[in-house]
Amino acid sequence: MQHEIFALSRGSLPLLVSIPHAGTHIPPDLEARLTPEALERADVDWHLPQLYDFAATMGASVLAATHARHVVDLNRPPEDESLYPGQDVTGLLPVDTFRKEPLYRPGERPDGGETARRRERYWRPYHDALRGELDRLLALHGRVVLWDAHSICSVLPRFFEGKLPDLSLGTADGRACAGPVQAAAESVMASQAAYTHVANGRFKGGWITRHYGAPDRGVHALQLEVCQCTYMDEAAPFAYRPDLASALQPLLHRLLEAVVQALP
Repeated sequence: MQHEIFALSRGSLPLLVSIPHAGTHIPPDLEARLTPEALERADVDWHLPQLYDFAATMGASVLAATHARHVVDLNRPPEDESLYPGQDVTGLLPVDTFRKEPLYRPGERPDGGETARRRERYWRPYHDALRGELDRLLALHGRVVLWDAHSICSVLPRFFEGKLPDLSLGTADGRACAGPVQAAAESVMASQAAYTHVANGRFKGGWITRHYGAPDRGVHALQLEVCQCTYMDEAAPFAYRPDLASALQPLLHRLLEAVVQALP
């Protein structure tokens, strides 16, 4: 049976929550080619659909990937150019983990033809769905917030020194959304002291934020990278922590409400 590539629930608010890295499924033929470290799936944005389970209730549309980023990275450009030139990054078809461990067994790395096939099979349907839902909400409201939801281990020396702030907002240095929308999110983050935060720091937004964010056409895109230590165990088996998540969810709820209310 074919495994669905994404799950989409349609809402009525001018708000689409995209969760491109929460998937854990790896097709069996690919799974057989991967290393034990890859199969641990440490680089997954674990449990984000559960963390954001309030979004659909508040009326947002929610689009969540089902396949692991080892299959294809939905937040990378289709031609795989670097989003952070000069910095160490992973690509459209990652070949190593965030800790520089090989994803593939010897002789099993994908070639260019496989890259093209996976892009068409897995990457494009997610982006077709994302664009289609944005267009539907634009037709209803004339403007829309695209909230790209991510999480990451709080300490990853490959990508940043020390511990990452708990909340990292990215708007492509303000190009992906109107100033009042970003200011609304920053105001909510600044209104509390439980979580550290930054805007357009190490993570300025991936391809989804940069490509779809077009405030002059009514699409206001923001990426939020959340440290996983705020809602789950960062070591395998990566358990969800309701005691931690229940403290973070009200803040996430306020963030989504604030950016929708700030729409021009």
